[in-house]
Amino acid sequence: MQIDHLEHLKYPIGKASIPGIITKQDIQKWISALEAFPKKIRLITENLSEEQLNTPYREEGWTIRQVVHHVADSHYHSYIRFKWSLTEEKPVIKAYYEDRWAELHDYKAPIELSLNALDSLHAKWVYFLKGLTDDDLKRVFIHPETDEEITLEKNIGIYTWHSQHHYAHIENLLRRKNWL
Repeated sequence: MQIDHLEHLKYPIGKASIPGIITKQDIQKWISALEAFPKKIRLITENLSEEQLNTPYREEGWTIRQVVHHVADSHYHSYIRFKWSLTEEKPVIKAYYEDRWAELHDYKAPIELSLNALDSLHAKWVYFLKGLTDDDLKRVFIHPETDEEITLEKNIGIYTWHSQHHYAHIENLLRRKNWL
């Protein structure tokens, strides 16, 4: 497999590119995308068979089932990072081994569990995000792997990208397999 092709399979929409200056319009657009995401991922996965759900989106990649469970877990982490950032001064967040989590037993569960979790989480998260002030959005957490200070406004963009990134993994696989 060519490196460019592998890179496209890994990053079908490219790597996250968050503007240096984030506008209110960016925030509103991202929040709207986060609000729509649970329905969008539910619709693209709703008629998939067990075999399809257990198909990796690329060679040595996660299955659709693992992607859906990962998104739920990852977005819960992000929501908690927002809470820490608003209640602590520059907290160092807890990183986790996503690849190891994807091998745990619950990643074999029906995706309905994570789809329901995404419905609930995103409803609460979006409500929460819409209530943040400009000052709140400038609060930061520190990622331990990079020691980078990440503002909450940037994190909204990152998780909008994250949603679109993993949705594209699923959509591209379905197109390649003619399952759409």
